[in-house]
Amino acid sequence: MAGHAERLVAVLESYRGRDKVVSRGKERPKGLGGSNASSAGELEGEVRRFALGLRDGRKSEPLTLCYGCQLVGGSMLQKSSGRSEVGRRLLLLSAQLSHCRTVLRLFDDLAMFLYTRDYGLGTEGEAAPLRCLSVIGNLVDQLYYPCEHIAWAADAKLIATRSERWWVASTALWGASLLVTVLRSTSVIVHLIQKRKKQEGRLEKSRMPSLERLVQEEILNVLSSAADLANAIHWMPPGFLWGGQFPDWLVGLLGTFSSLIGLHQMCNKGSGGNV
Repeated sequence: MAGHAERLVAVLESYRGRDKVVSRGKERPKGLGGSNASSAGELEGEVRRFALGLRDGRKSEPLTLCYGCQLVGGSMLQKSSGRSEVGRRLLLLSAQLSHCRTVLRLFDDLAMFLYTRDYGLGTEGEAAPLRCLSVIGNLVDQLYYPCEHIAWAADAKLIATRSERWWVASTALWGASLLVTVLRSTSVIVHLIQKRKKQEGRLEKSRMPSLERLVQEEILNVLSSAADLANAIHWMPPGFLWGGQFPDWLVGLLGTFSSLIGLHQMCNKGSGGNV
């Protein structure tokens, strides 16, 4: 029993569910707040692509399973005072799924680089604050991948270096990316609300629900990123805010909440965007 517990701790410490989701070909909404602001219909399309582009539905399904196993397994272990064998196995499965996602992210660098290159410094039609946040977010995302790859390679004994500092760096970059997402989505929400107020007398009533849906989608982005950010801080070294203080079930709960939002957005995308 002690051997199983030690092996479980070792696996969870190596891959503590760091799940970064940066989809291929994600798009940012253009024309938000600039002098060449797009029409309501164009705005809806751009913001919707941005909202859904933050999450790749193909990645949300295994992510939900990963965090779901951690939620159930952590709850079972807590209720049984650490004696539940099923709970331990679920946590091991969760750790292995997270490891699988880490390996798959080895192939995401090129897609991220191409997107960062195509986006550049943004467009003149995009509000300067949003454009600045987008550029910062792209830079952080680009740096995240090599840090995680080095940490993974060190754990796999492919390179002779300590993995701990690289895991900390990748987790910090993940947290920074999530924070940028929260700030950017909040800015988009403010802009959409202001736009709605300005156009209440001129905008067709049929278009008002569309703007409402866009606001709702951005709110979901904020909630999802905030939940992931809470976990990212937990995975930072002890002493940094609440680093290392969450029980497994709480990590699983926050991650499941976030990944379910991703599945919700994926389903909306597949059904044509109706909320």
